[in-house]
Amino acid sequence: MRYELFYWPSIQGRGEFVRLALEQAGAEYVDVARESEAAAMGVPALMRWLQNETLATPPYAPPFLKAGDRIIGQTANILMFLGPRHDLAPTDEAGRLWAHQLQLTLADLVAEIHDTHHPIASGLYYADQKPEARRRAAYFRKERLPAFLGYFEGVLERNPRGSGHLVGYTLTYADLSMFQVMMGLRYAFPRAMARLKRELPLLDALCERVSALPRIAAYLASKRRLPFNQQGIFRHYPELDAPPARKAKCGHKRGKS
Repeated sequence: MRYELFYWPSIQGRGEFVRLALEQAGAEYVDVARESEAAAMGVPALMRWLQNETLATPPYAPPFLKAGDRIIGQTANILMFLGPRHDLAPTDEAGRLWAHQLQLTLADLVAEIHDTHHPIASGLYYADQKPEARRRAAYFRKERLPAFLGYFEGVLERNPRGSGHLVGYTLTYADLSMFQVMMGLRYAFPRAMARLKRELPLLDALCERVSALPRIAAYLASKRRLPFNQQGIFRHYPELDAPPARKAKCGHKRGKS
């Protein structure tokens, strides 16, 4: 089956979680909005599906996936569909539910990451909500970021020893999505993530393994992988990152003689 992925053409965003799964699966797919309008694709093709009033199950927003006659929306839902079909999910129901639960938790984290730079409204420019963003980002770095990442580090610890995966003994879409979140956080909050590094050895190791997978490595090195930028979910605004580490003072005070 050839899949058609519908997502905005200039950002990784939530569509990147689906792309990583499709790339690792070696699936045939077309990233519709990145293709030529002359070929009846591009953003107009995406909008035609969004505005199609004849669909019985219309998607609310990208990403959505066309698989045969199916139109499947929501990132976690798309991955739940793709996972069992491409050996990226457990074969048992309990395992599939656990992978889906982790993906939904990652979706919660992604929403909180987005809200660090757009805490008031997505429709406003970042410049229109800078004071609120500073306050939101400070709370996120102090409380939410270590809580979420500590949770996922704990999931890796509880998994069977030596597995190195979030679910069971083999790679799942949850591992791929965790990799994407970690890469995005390193881009958006490099100083904050550097300070948490010692507390996240298993997550760091997971990222290394995922990036070394042959198909993922080839994708990351290709033009299909867009760079992080200031229009996506993960944005680097230095003023929202942790303050720079203080430099140690040199020398010593001279005592009285």
